[in-house]
Amino acid sequence: MEQYNQRNITMMMDLYEMTMANGYYLSGCADNRVVFDAFYRRNPDDSGFAVFAGLEQVIEYIENMHFDAADIDYFHSLGLFSDDFLDYLAGFRFRGDISALPEGTIMYPDEPILSVTAPLLDAQLVETALLAQVNHQSLIATKTHRIVRAAQGRGVSDFGARRAHNVDAAVYGARAAYIGGANGTATVLAGQMFDIPVSGTMAHSWVMFHDDEYTAFRRYAETYPNSTVLLIDTYDVLGSGVPNAIRVANEVLIPRGKRLKGVRLDSGDLAYLSKRVREMLDAAGLQDCKIVASNSLDEFTIQSILGQGACIDSFGVGERLITAKSDPVFGAVYKMVAVEKDGIFQPKIKISENAGKITNPGKKCLYRVYDRDGKAVADLLTLADEKVDLSVPYRYVDPQKPWEVRYFRDCTAKPLQQLVIKDGKRTFPTRPLDELRDFVEAQLETEIWQEEQRFENPHCHFVDMSPEYYSLKMGLLNDDQLRHGENAQS
Repeated sequence: MEQYNQRNITMMMDLYEMTMANGYYLSGCADNRVVFDAFYRRNPDDSGFAVFAGLEQVIEYIENMHFDAADIDYFHSLGLFSDDFLDYLAGFRFRGDISALPEGTIMYPDEPILSVTAPLLDAQLVETALLAQVNHQSLIATKTHRIVRAAQGRGVSDFGARRAHNVDAAVYGARAAYIGGANGTATVLAGQMFDIPVSGTMAHSWVMFHDDEYTAFRRYAETYPNSTVLLIDTYDVLGSGVPNAIRVANEVLIPRGKRLKGVRLDSGDLAYLSKRVREMLDAAGLQDCKIVASNSLDEFTIQSILGQGACIDSFGVGERLITAKSDPVFGAVYKMVAVEKDGIFQPKIKISENAGKITNPGKKCLYRVYDRDGKAVADLLTLADEKVDLSVPYRYVDPQKPWEVRYFRDCTAKPLQQLVIKDGKRTFPTRPLDELRDFVEAQLETEIWQEEQRFENPHCHFVDMSPEYYSLKMGLLNDDQLRHGENAQS
């Protein structure tokens, strides 16, 4: 337990980051400045977009990077690293800059989420921890927003902690779920750490402990008269659960001037049962009593039961949210794109037999392009020092159809990345989660096409290139020296 409490998150790295860093140090190139981009290649669940989350934890990690004596001793024990290198690590602090999309940005494949400009050693050491935060939270935020959209305005709460892959996955998953649109969590630690509203009532064990269901309900209502929500499916929803809930409302709550806040269904045919429960509650004068549903829900089951006329007011969503069960891998990667030589950043590219793994090289700018109605028509990659003037028709290249001559007309553009780390220190204060949550929703309501928000066959958002940037990429792809060195034959 002591070891767990004292863990240093800086040590969250793959061993190859250390072996390369040691090699860079010994060869004298550790301080050469480079650029790495983090990006992903496909949207989970074949969605039309993803939601960026996890930036705050990346910033916290960068600001607190260090190696303590126990870490250095551990590295010594591996017998892989030079003493000089480990002495250097004892005083290590991250020295670079990071530009990133604002957390909560709607994002698309093959565009830079984060760009790290730093000494080579520094940039290499942050890879695993950076990707772990971005991959996990972006995945859960994206999945949650799909579930929230399926709920059609009904509340969605995260109930997933006990099915999460570990404690951190539960806590930071709850954070990401809130950014993605959930209205609360059942995870107390997440509520404490991030000021997320917490909710919860009872489990079946409360009902089973008492001699009978009515007694269990009565004692709960007497304990929590202002927030009584009763779990009605321990024995028989329609035969005893609802009648006992109504009886408690009439005998315990109403005489005290209180109302039964809700009932929860956690099993059975939720569409059928919710309709029958609603009829029984309404007939008893409890039209204001809400029906909450849980039990292995996701966007597909919610969409289905609502399509069948289910009378459900809110959903508690657990395992399929917190694990993103239908597509549990986000797949962001971290690739070198430029190396500084003589004060100029030279572009670098990874070439693959798999066209989808060819990287976008060089220092670059990412813009979102809007039509006259404020709708995002595309994203645009340009050279870092390139000016984008959309006051006149602007020619761009669709990398999927580079032979076509296309223009943005009557459009505006804004750069998407902002500097979040300068010389190892954050450049702006922490943003409240409510602000991030509202930011996600505002983009989807006003900027992002409804066609991109379909669950099935969504419209593909274009990530285009300036002619100059496209020419740079094609030039590197056709440069034989990259493969064979200076003696390559023409």
